Amino acid sequence: RAMKNFGFSKLHIVEPKINFPNHKAKATSVGAYDIINKARVFNNIQDAIEPFNLVVSLRARSRDINKKNTSLKEFQKIIKRRDLNLGLMFGPEASGLSNKDLSFSNYILQIPTSPKFKSLNLSHSLTVICYEIFKSLNDKKIKNNELNLKVSSKSKISSLLAHLISLLEKKDFFIPKEKRHSMILNINNLIYRLEPNDKELRILASIISTLSKK
Repeated sequence: RAMKNFGFSKLHIVEPKINFPNHKAKATSVGAYDIINKARVFNNIQDAIEPFNLVVSLRARSRDINKKNTSLKEFQKIIKRRDLNLGLMFGPEASGLSNKDLSFSNYILQIPTSPKFKSLNLSHSLTVICYEIFKSLNDKKIKNNELNLKVSSKSKISSLLAHLISLLEKKDFFIPKEKRHSMILNINNLIYRLEPNDKELRILASIISTLSKK
């Protein structure tokens, strides 16, 4: 399920304790049957990693093994390399990856967690990593979506403020008069830092007008 959330489909499973696929796996996948049906089952790690030319292993605890450790920041640089067929290796929840498992990897990655409790369950660990990859590979698309937000022009916000201040003047809001300037300045600071679109601005203007009526 987590894999499908972020557009992944290739799943290799090594030495499952029970036959795979099975009813429980399908029931908990919430519709990710295609990934389960295409999953390949292997008897050992060596065969499972053969298609990949670089493998990153995930671990929660320190291991006495001489391997390159990488951070999430460095990991993002690795996954942007187009010349790689990258495999991610996750261990069983109870024991994690053994030193032998880790020996087949190029890098070891540890997800940052509280030092008081480092253990993550398998689905959460996989979700975090899939999200990081998805975010990194879709960075431009995500930024373009953000830029497509149509924020109202300052002239429209100024018109709203003029309308608001005019109504407040009629209600004798600016009392004492010597504080009028600072009160308007505070209102400006409040409204101008908003980033409303035209629809939101019309709704706000309508609310202000409705509240001003007797």
